[in-house]
Amino acid sequence: MVWAGIMLDGRTPLHVFERSTVTGMRYRDEILEPYVRLFRGAVGPKFILMDDNARPHRALLVDKFLESEDIRRMDWPAKSPDLNPIEHVWDALGRAIATRNPPPRTFQEMKTALLNEWDQLPQEMINCLISSVKSRCKACISVRGDHTPY
Repeated sequence: MVWAGIMLDGRTPLHVFERSTVTGMRYRDEILEPYVRLFRGAVGPKFILMDDNARPHRALLVDKFLESEDIRRMDWPAKSPDLNPIEHVWDALGRAIATRNPPPRTFQEMKTALLNEWDQLPQEMINCLISSVKSRCKACISVRGDHTPY
């Protein structure tokens, strides 16, 4: 499991979870406190968190933490990964890992590969994905949630 945050002209470091299950508590302790809170502080009051409705993201303790830090969360429909730009970034990261020769064989090799490839992803690609959210949402609405070319 990995986590990262993206924005126009920026991104957080890639966080690789060292152990198995990600809970609401781990999400708060390993992601929200060290990354999102600081990211929000750097961006300012216009910051809006966009997550993917995963179960740990919706834990009550997460809601309480976001409220205590005055971090707004974007309303986002469930089961809409094609609309979320980070999903396309994950795809690009996965494709970069798949081209490695030799492929990573251990957890440590995979972690190193992920961190290296994350740093190599072009920011311009991330910017384009973020900038296309409005048009992707409009396309989805125009076909009433059916398949879009994105």
